[in-house]
Amino acid sequence: MSGAPRRAARVLRRLARGAWSAWRPRPSGGQPPEPPCVFAKRRRGGAALVVGLVITASTAQACRTAEHHNGRQHRIDGTQVAEADEVVAGWIEVAYYAEPDASYGHGILGRAEDAAALRYAVAGDPATSCGTVPRRLPAGPEHVFEDTRPRLVDVTGDGRLEVLTVRSSATQGAQVVIWGQAQSGADLTLLAATPHIGTRHRWLAPAAWEDLDGDGAVEIAYVDRPHLAKILSVWRYADGALTQIATLDGVTNHAIGEETISGGVRTCANRREILLFSADRQRHVGVTLVGGQLRARDLGAADGDPLPC
Repeated sequence: MSGAPRRAARVLRRLARGAWSAWRPRPSGGQPPEPPCVFAKRRRGGAALVVGLVITASTAQACRTAEHHNGRQHRIDGTQVAEADEVVAGWIEVAYYAEPDASYGHGILGRAEDAAALRYAVAGDPATSCGTVPRRLPAGPEHVFEDTRPRLVDVTGDGRLEVLTVRSSATQGAQVVIWGQAQSGADLTLLAATPHIGTRHRWLAPAAWEDLDGDGAVEIAYVDRPHLAKILSVWRYADGALTQIATLDGVTNHAIGEETISGGVRTCANRREILLFSADRQRHVGVTLVGGQLRARDLGAADGDPLPC
């Protein structure tokens, strides 16, 4: 697809999401109105773009969910929306954290509330339904999503997107949880998870979620307790499970109260390099996964940009 249609597709998907998020129940009570049903679909292999905004009651009924009728279920302030680069009928296209919940009371991300649920949308077939179908995934009993954003990533390697989240237990602290669809059109279910850290109010900050060493398998890297232990932990997904393969002490990617997680991933000398800070946050650090081992190198003072490759 050329640049202009691609940009148009992104804009229209944002408009679609805005129409979805702007829907509210009637203030006078009674039965809520039909939510708008929206689709913005990019056709594979060509530049054709099919766009629709359908607000008639008959088609809107197809995508209405009871959970969506609660006006309090809005996106958590300070968090970001995750969007798929390509919309494929039957598969997830948008995800965000919703339903503010102050019960956990950790506040590590600079806000009092975490998320009680993940809101997401599965793309429908515009020829037969209203298109975007809003859905809800609760964090579960005694859990909240304690995170900056969900992440859409193909963890299994089948070409379909899964959702990577950070979920915290009221008694056991944080863990990484990956959710996936068993088949086209299905709801999200738990695919794999790391163990909880083990203590209440102990958190982890995702650092990378891709094939880090070129072996074809996806690795999930996070900093375990970025304000305390400061350990980079790398897990590999295979056969429906996450297995820890390497750790590295003395790095961090978050400061208490920050709404965002620092760092990123870049390619240097044909290797993927995770960008982090030293434990004292005075230096940039680059970390690569080679032969099952993590290798760190100094990338300069933290008050400037990381050194180039």
